[in-house]
Amino acid sequence: MRKRAERRWTVMLVPHGSGSSRAVEVSHTLMKSLMGIGGVLVLLVVVLGVTAIVRGVNITRNRALERENRVLGDEVQRMRERLVGLRDTISSIGQREQELRLLAGLNPIDPGVQQGGIGGPSGTWLERDTLAALGADGQHALAARMDMDGLIRRANILVRSVSEAYDSLHSHQARFAATPSIMPTKGWLSSAFAAERVHPILHLARPHEGIDVSAPMGAEIEAPASGIVADVRWEEGYGNLLTIDHGYGLVTRYAHCSKILVARGQRVKRGQKIALVGSTGLSTGPHVHYEVWVNGKPVDPKKFVLPDAIVD
Repeated sequence: MRKRAERRWTVMLVPHGSGSSRAVEVSHTLMKSLMGIGGVLVLLVVVLGVTAIVRGVNITRNRALERENRVLGDEVQRMRERLVGLRDTISSIGQREQELRLLAGLNPIDPGVQQGGIGGPSGTWLERDTLAALGADGQHALAARMDMDGLIRRANILVRSVSEAYDSLHSHQARFAATPSIMPTKGWLSSAFAAERVHPILHLARPHEGIDVSAPMGAEIEAPASGIVADVRWEEGYGNLLTIDHGYGLVTRYAHCSKILVARGQRVKRGQKIALVGSTGLSTGPHVHYEVWVNGKPVDPKKFVLPDAIVD
């Protein structure tokens, strides 16, 4: 059999000038080789170009990340410096809080509790290990996070403690304002509190559940504490009778008044004029019969009178 002739290519080289043209024959195999080499070279150029571009992008990105890390590191450092100032401020507030608790009649908080407890932050941090693995910046961020959590715990304890002290002070103030502490009128004690005495008119032995303060007719009777007028009425023996409910189980009553100046349901304050001294009911002369009841039982009003009035 006769071999098939190899295909050949003729390339004409035509100069731009006046020279003669040349014909160059190229075999099919050589053409394929040249095309293959050209394709490899093009692919190599493309690969090298892409690699150079990717490397340049990575370098740019790494530089940007380095700048960001420096900025974040500086910011973390500044935050930790501010946390030092915040810690000092909370410590100062803690000292005031202890003084406030003492003033409110409460026991001071244990120093260990006031510091926010013992040990690290409560709960589990998913990012704790991640931060710890980031080197110095991660360690600084982790320390700042722990400092912040500790300060938040201390601040929450202080808020609860101060609220408790405020409530206690408010309760004390309200109770002081509601505690009868002054005599209802200026005069002299004509009859004391007694479990039993002979009535000056009826001449019968019976308990005297208050004190009698003699004073000129029409002298002012003042509320010895804040409260609400619970009753205004005429009662046999007591005449014009005024009753004030001070809360906390405290009730005061004023008998034999010539005139009552307040109405039922009215709120009164210590030192406010509530009635005038009289001699209504069973009475031998102008005076006010003054009673103090605690949880439904009469007590000696003189036990509540202080040397100086409580200021509301």
